[in-house]
Amino acid sequence: MEEMTTLWGVGRRKNAVARVRILPGKGKIMVNKKLMDTYFLGHEALKIKLTAPLELTKTINKFNVYVNVRGGGISGQSGAIRHGLSRALAQLDEKTKKILRKEGFLTRDPRMVERKKPGQPKARKKFQFSKR
Repeated sequence: MEEMTTLWGVGRRKNAVARVRILPGKGKIMVNKKLMDTYFLGHEALKIKLTAPLELTKTINKFNVYVNVRGGGISGQSGAIRHGLSRALAQLDEKTKKILRKEGFLTRDPRMVERKKPGQPKARKKFQFSKR
């Protein structure tokens, strides 16, 4: 691997957008200027989901990750960070890209919340029908 300066990746999930920056370092992950453990306090599954690309490529303690994430909820933000982190790591080399592609980390999840329809309480739920 040649000298690396900064790698960028943009990830999206639901309504969340994450801008991820990777620098050589000791494995520190900062989300919105807070440590990952502080930002995702009590959400161990989301932390595991977020660090999956680093674990898979065996680069967990080689890079410092800095993330700015906006929009959506905490689960969507975690997915957006994973997507952006995978995109940034894919720039390292072709072997890493193939590993991430095989696991599906480079594919954006297209599922979005369905819009609410007029005359209904939610997207698909209907008001109770009364014949009389």
